[in-house]
Amino acid sequence: MNKKEVFKLAKGFRGRAKNCIRIARERVEKALQYSYRDRRNKKRDMRSLWIERINAGTRVHGVNYGNFMHGLLKENIQLNRKVLSELSMHEPYSFKALVDVSRTAFPGNRPVSPTPKKQGLSILV
Repeated sequence: MNKKEVFKLAKGFRGRAKNCIRIARERVEKALQYSYRDRRNKKRDMRSLWIERINAGTRVHGVNYGNFMHGLLKENIQLNRKVLSELSMHEPYSFKALVDVSRTAFPGNRPVSPTPKKQGLSILV
């Protein structure tokens, strides 16, 4: 990489990393390594975010994430996690229909009865 390209990539860096070629070359090289690594980490982070959103949506209806996904697999519903996440956030009625389909497909998806709330010290008084 020639000097002109290095300084072009180092634009916006702090201190001598933007105008001293030796330091700029090291910082640019490290920045490119970070960007390569983080392009892969971004995919991983997004997938885990989608899973968290789906799990939150399914628990509202009394099913956990694993059983929900297994029920969809049994029914051969091939929606990816990104779409399921969007449905759980923006289309709650459609998502509830999917949860119901998943519940009927997999016997482990029985509706969970809500646990009674603890009264605390108000019972004693």
